[in-house]
Amino acid sequence: MESLETLSQLLCGSTLMLWVLIATFSRTDKSENRAQWAMFSLALCTMASLIMLDLQNGSLWGSTYLPKPLAVLCLAFAFMARLNIKGRNISQGMNPHQIMKQNRESEEKP
Repeated sequence: MESLETLSQLLCGSTLMLWVLIATFSRTDKSENRAQWAMFSLALCTMASLIMLDLQNGSLWGSTYLPKPLAVLCLAFAFMARLNIKGRNISQGMNPHQIMKQNRESEEKP
């Protein structure tokens, strides 16, 4: 039981760390694809370990209620990990550099 709790904690921490660093790994299309698949696989493994922990009535950080919601969150992370970061303009809005450039141009015109 203790080893499953430790495994679940390690997988949760690894998933979170990869989620935080995913933009760093997305500098090229090839590395982005690898990072996405690693995140997908890691999140599903984490979800499986959390479900097993819950089925064995184990606790995570002293709580028996945490494994279920964290397993659902890991499932969401797995699907979100496959979203492309590079090369897609999601917001369709102006970025701060464009706004500053536009402000400079408007100040120079009067």
